[in-house]
Amino acid sequence: MPVGEKEQPKLGVLPSSAADRKKVPIASGVLDYFTSALVEVAKVSYAGNEQHNPGQSLQWSRGKSNDHGDTMIRHFMERGTIDSDGCRHSAKMVWRALAILQMELEAEGAPVARGARQ
Repeated sequence: MPVGEKEQPKLGVLPSSAADRKKVPIASGVLDYFTSALVEVAKVSYAGNEQHNPGQSLQWSRGKSNDHGDTMIRHFMERGTIDSDGCRHSAKMVWRALAILQMELEAEGAPVARGARQ
């Protein structure tokens, strides 16, 4: 590293080499494909926070609901409909699937998600 340059902090999620980071197209390979779907998943995050952490900042309170597999399948069975809180069951299903994947990755050494709370 050249003299006077500060080392950039690493988040531990993205690869360190520029060539490998280009193989992780978060904007063009995920956000640009599923923009409307991810908006609906974000609405689920907000509604869940209002339910589980009223008045608190947005956070994933992991200890309050962690039966992700069963809940994901229940929402899958009700896909195409709207839940009593106004959120789509399909969006809730995706949220639960993302929770399962995040926890699998963390169990294999990925950093704990920034918004997760025990």
